[in-house]
Amino acid sequence: MNELLVVRNLVKRYGGLTATDGLDLTVRSGELHALIGPNGAGKTTIMGQLAGEIRPDSGEINFDGQAITRWSIPRRALAGIARSYQIVQLVEGFSVQENVMLMVQARLGHSFRPWQPVLRQREIVEPALRALDSVGLADRAREDVMTLAHGEHRQLELAMVLAMSPRLLLLDEPLAGMSQAESAVLVDLLGRLKRQYTILLVEHDMQAVFALADQVSVLVYGKAICSGAPAQVRADPAVRKAYLGDDDALARRAA
Repeated sequence: MNELLVVRNLVKRYGGLTATDGLDLTVRSGELHALIGPNGAGKTTIMGQLAGEIRPDSGEINFDGQAITRWSIPRRALAGIARSYQIVQLVEGFSVQENVMLMVQARLGHSFRPWQPVLRQREIVEPALRALDSVGLADRAREDVMTLAHGEHRQLELAMVLAMSPRLLLLDEPLAGMSQAESAVLVDLLGRLKRQYTILLVEHDMQAVFALADQVSVLVYGKAICSGAPAQVRADPAVRKAYLGDDDALARRAA
């Protein structure tokens, strides 16, 4: 697999706090790469830098062989980098389908045509329906977005991300706030999506991480202290000491 995302010596400081401390990270095409670490490790800051929302102080971000460190958010999105957030971003008062159509419209780079009903614009409607079908929400397309449960909101947000035709999905704690049943549905969905997309996943649910990830990087104080296959990371003494804990605690996290 080729290297789709390569981060080298990335640094971000906020006054005396170093949120990203010389980070090196490689994500290969076709893999689900999980980024884990304790609270305050800098995971969300890194996702913001990758998406273009936060400008690093130094270092370089390369995507598909191009240096994108100074690229804007829209330019990165059009190149194929799409991000979800810890807090679901939906437009109230719109239907499920219309929320996804907004993302298709953004990707196409044009406004809805006022002289033609939006729901007849096939170039917008059809990709939106395909995205909804891919996350299991096609039968809820015409419903008001606020009628969905929390877990379904997460599924919808994934559909909105997929509507951007991404090459790299940046998923920031997609299981946050979910019930056990909702988490199981989303883990199954991510397991299917990882066969089609390259994914960088930030997640605290270790059971989901070790079930899904091809590669895992452990972040502590803005540095990746270990990267490798899940079994390798779980066995690493530095990881156990810094984050996963002793054998009993590790077993509880991954059980």
